[in-house]
Amino acid sequence: MTRAARGLLLAALVAAATGAFAQQPSGRPPAAKPSKAADEKAKPADDKNQPVTVDADHMESFQKESLVIFTGNVVARQNGSVQYADRMEVYLDEAAGRVIRTVSTGSIRIITRDCRMGTAKRSEYYDGEQRVELIGNARVWQADNVVTGEKITIYLNQERSVVEGGKQERVKAIFYPKEEKPQDGAQATAQSECKN
Repeated sequence: MTRAARGLLLAALVAAATGAFAQQPSGRPPAAKPSKAADEKAKPADDKNQPVTVDADHMESFQKESLVIFTGNVVARQNGSVQYADRMEVYLDEAAGRVIRTVSTGSIRIITRDCRMGTAKRSEYYDGEQRVELIGNARVWQADNVVTGEKITIYLNQERSVVEGGKQERVKAIFYPKEEKPQDGAQATAQSECKN
């Protein structure tokens, strides 16, 4: 496989990892009804066909191991979603042209295009199972609604998540009721555009 083909393959593969998390509901009620513009922005698109941009201080490819490692201020962006990490390992199945899994470590921060946010010490994505794991002081929130635990597992195809507590802390969740807004349109929606 040529270097250019490997680069394109890597972009498509990282897209699968980054974009898949961005599409999934969290199981929490939204804090406020998004504006029509935000609603249009949040419509699902085929993320695997969207370009991915990965910025990092360093990239190293291990072709025999089918592994690409990005290190230093890693920022992966796709279709309005972004993941930040100190290090991202992308494990490839080059014959099938897809990502097997990704492992991100150090200062994990994820912001989806619908303004859901997540942090953890480690993030793992398994493409075959369509599963994302946030491990180590995991936290997912949107507006004021928050779920925390030692590990948060998101099953993308099932629109299901499991939150596990650790030895020192139990699972915690805070959900706020949706505020009703006047029907006259005098006030803007409470949800603002997220910055990613």
